[in-house]
Amino acid sequence: MAEVRKLKYDEADLRILTVEDLDALEIGAGILGTGGGGNPYQGKLLALQAMKEGYEMKILATDRIEGDALCMSIGGIGAPVVGVERLREGREGLRCLRAMEELIQAPIDAMVCEEIGGANAINPLVTAALGGLPMLDCDGMGRAFPEMQMTTFSIYGHSSTPSVMCDLHGNAVIFSHAVSEVWHERMARACVVAQGGGAMLATAPMQAHYVHQYGIPKSYTKAIALGEAVIRARKAQQDPIAAVCALEGGRRVFNGKISDLKRHLRGGFAVGDIELTGFDDCAGQTAGVSIQNEFLIFRRNGQVEVTVPDLIVLLDVDTGYPITTEMLRYGQRVAVVAIPCHDLLRSARALDVVGPAAFGYPEITFSPLPAFAQKAA
Repeated sequence: MAEVRKLKYDEADLRILTVEDLDALEIGAGILGTGGGGNPYQGKLLALQAMKEGYEMKILATDRIEGDALCMSIGGIGAPVVGVERLREGREGLRCLRAMEELIQAPIDAMVCEEIGGANAINPLVTAALGGLPMLDCDGMGRAFPEMQMTTFSIYGHSSTPSVMCDLHGNAVIFSHAVSEVWHERMARACVVAQGGGAMLATAPMQAHYVHQYGIPKSYTKAIALGEAVIRARKAQQDPIAAVCALEGGRRVFNGKISDLKRHLRGGFAVGDIELTGFDDCAGQTAGVSIQNEFLIFRRNGQVEVTVPDLIVLLDVDTGYPITTEMLRYGQRVAVVAIPCHDLLRSARALDVVGPAAFGYPEITFSPLPAFAQKAA
């Protein structure tokens, strides 16, 4: 007889997501992804298919699960642009989950999102649903970053190995030990290039009390609320970009048309630069955005104004919908929005890992954005 598994949470605390929630999450995850994390529309399609097959997407607050519960963080690895032409098979994450349980000889109680950005907010939900597990309402970045050691879990002391990486071909690679989080990233990045540029990776499980302390809180709640704000504003024929700024204490810092775009794959990343020519109140000005999967540095007339880890978001100027790095095109009219990051990303310890110098900009000093507007309750 199969062993009955003791739940580490009360099922009454679960939020079961609807199709409407997924529509909002697609938009909100795109906004928080700051250009990266993979195309959220593709992630939503996988989630909708899982729903049609009878699986439920369940969200659980981090304070509603027992502290010793075993939680596994998972996310996609690779260059977002690869996902446009090379779609996921859909069960890579489930294979990671089962391989991890076999490796540690213990069941996983809940799933955790590596980054709330783009498809990386939705693909872990699919894994959790297929595995019959809840997804904790948090993540390890509060946005998207290009490298695995850039999660708050790693920054504040968690070791990501042993980890499991699975691709769409059915391959499963185990990283039993890495001497540092950076070495883990390097080895996994080399492996994902060999696998075709995209895979799912699950890192060593954490206890729920650690996730509660060092995860960015209420990530899914926030992403869904952002998407709902955009949808409501559009229905009311109001400015969706203003709605995003009001909800997240952000500011619209530039209106511009993409006048030049340089983007290519390098070492498993999409890297490049965007040049913008201003219009409306920014007429006569120029701006630039540097890319490494995500939008890293915003410059106006050659002067740095916004940098990682604060969020730089490109939204379609008319619809308010987020534009990911792989969907950038010459001639697009965009609004650049700056949003303050979570305080866990602003400590000296965090800035060593996710500040401008960590991305090859040692000459740039991070200057934290203030909250430009009152956050909505």
